[in-house]
Amino acid sequence: MVSPIRLSRALMLAMAAPSLSAQTAPPHVLPDGSVPPALAAARMHMLEAPENMLTFHNMDQLFQTRVVARSGPVAPLARTDTALPPATIRGKVMSEDAWEDLTYTSALLVMRDGKVLHESYRNNTDASTHFISFSMAKTFTSMLVGIAVGQGAIRSIDDPAVAYVPELKGSGYDGVTIRQLLQMRSGVDYEERYDFGATPSIAAQIFLNAIVANKERFADMAPRLKRKFAPGSRFNYSTLDTSVLGWVLERATKRPLADFMAQYLWQPMGAQAYGFWIADGGPGVGRELNGMGYNATLRDFARFGAMMLDKGRFNGRQIVPAAWVEQATAMTNNADPAAPPPPPSVTNPMARAGYGFQIWRLDDTGAYTALGLQGQFIYVHPATRTVIVKLSFFPEMGSAGGDQALEDTLAYFRTLTQWSAK
Repeated sequence: MVSPIRLSRALMLAMAAPSLSAQTAPPHVLPDGSVPPALAAARMHMLEAPENMLTFHNMDQLFQTRVVARSGPVAPLARTDTALPPATIRGKVMSEDAWEDLTYTSALLVMRDGKVLHESYRNNTDASTHFISFSMAKTFTSMLVGIAVGQGAIRSIDDPAVAYVPELKGSGYDGVTIRQLLQMRSGVDYEERYDFGATPSIAAQIFLNAIVANKERFADMAPRLKRKFAPGSRFNYSTLDTSVLGWVLERATKRPLADFMAQYLWQPMGAQAYGFWIADGGPGVGRELNGMGYNATLRDFARFGAMMLDKGRFNGRQIVPAAWVEQATAMTNNADPAAPPPPPSVTNPMARAGYGFQIWRLDDTGAYTALGLQGQFIYVHPATRTVIVKLSFFPEMGSAGGDQALEDTLAYFRTLTQWSAK
């Protein structure tokens, strides 16, 4: 591990340059193709507090990127700005502003019935800032799969993944269907457990080799893994499953994921700014990190949430097939009496009631959310037509601070869904 002093220097080196658009990002590799040591150190520690307050909205300074271009008129967001109600957190009444500080908020947007009620920014961010989504990216991947199915590029989600990615033949993914990947029920012997040290876990190896050093692609581990359970039999949260979905998409559409997304999701949605994926290598080598690497502005994340609320329709267009959104948000209970519960660090304890196609159910009110590591939410409450986007920098999940921030966040989300806006 790198010392705090070296880490601070690494972050300064990696992030001191003026902020550049993803189109003009600085070089991220040495002449031999390796990642500079200072930059690798910054990547290694990008999740740690307090540096995550900075890294979570400066990913284009840390990584190779793949731009998702926008074009055409920007879809307007109607506004009825109003003061939000106070929050009651652990028996204490506080202002909404104090709640934002308490829950490590960098940006927050609340919509009701298509109108923006509140929008705020902290920590030197604004409406032009691109924020990392982490695993909210999984929900974007799911909607792209739905578009590809609607176009016929993917014939059926009951097709085996190996029909599109022959490299998976003979691995634990051989015989796993696209549906089972969407539901994270591949049965492959993989745990979302990041144990570093002398014998790093599989997830840690992928993090070190693909994300930190760009020595291989995130999905390269997939053909080397074996099966642990029968496909479809058990839920197991797995970013690798999502990465394989991205590989299937790339092969099925015969296009880079960023290009497909730009033409069929981002531009029809009327996004106000380009988005970008962080990548696991240089152009022509690396792929989009589609399980954790999408970056966009707060308002564009809100546009995506509004599209989800209206079953794939937004900006006057049916962007994702309505039947797909309905299917994706129909949750399967994750309870499995034969399986031990996942460790708290794997999936947060508030999000185990159900899982759809790369999207969580958080409670029994019909709400669902795209959920990203350390406090990223696109929360949709259909009963009250509420969409909440919160982009945060929680302490690491599994820590007391991270778990408490999650509970305090969801407590106020419930208040907002019960509140009658004036």
